[in-house]
Amino acid sequence: MTVHNLYLFDRNGMCLHYSEWHRKKQAGIPKEEEYKLMYGMLFSIRSFVSKMSPLDMKDGFLAFQTSRYKLHYYETPTGIKVVMNTDLGVGPIRDVLHHIYSALYVELVVKNPLCPLGQTVQSELFRSRLDSYVRSLPFFSARAG
Repeated sequence: MTVHNLYLFDRNGMCLHYSEWHRKKQAGIPKEEEYKLMYGMLFSIRSFVSKMSPLDMKDGFLAFQTSRYKLHYYETPTGIKVVMNTDLGVGPIRDVLHHIYSALYVELVVKNPLCPLGQTVQSELFRSRLDSYVRSLPFFSARAG
């Protein structure tokens, strides 16, 4: 099992941060275009799920999977969206995505006066701590790829 990549979006669809670890296939388009496609897909899936669900959904959309990967989704009350793509064998990771948001993004970016909000995260401390955290996850395999 492994982690392929991670996106962090603001409420307006701007990609604040992107990281990848074991991504085997690239999209073949500029990264900015990839971010727009990912955000648009998330927007559409959230809309579809909220309209088509036969039950009142407290948490909304949490994940979906294809035959090759699983996309995990976490949205904060402020509209920050954390998206992680993993292998199919990875179970629910809502707590992992919440930790990335609360313990890493909020503590190292939001509370840092040197990091302007609403812009791409430039903090090397955030990047290195995120990388260390993801590599420490039990489902991250250094042999993948």
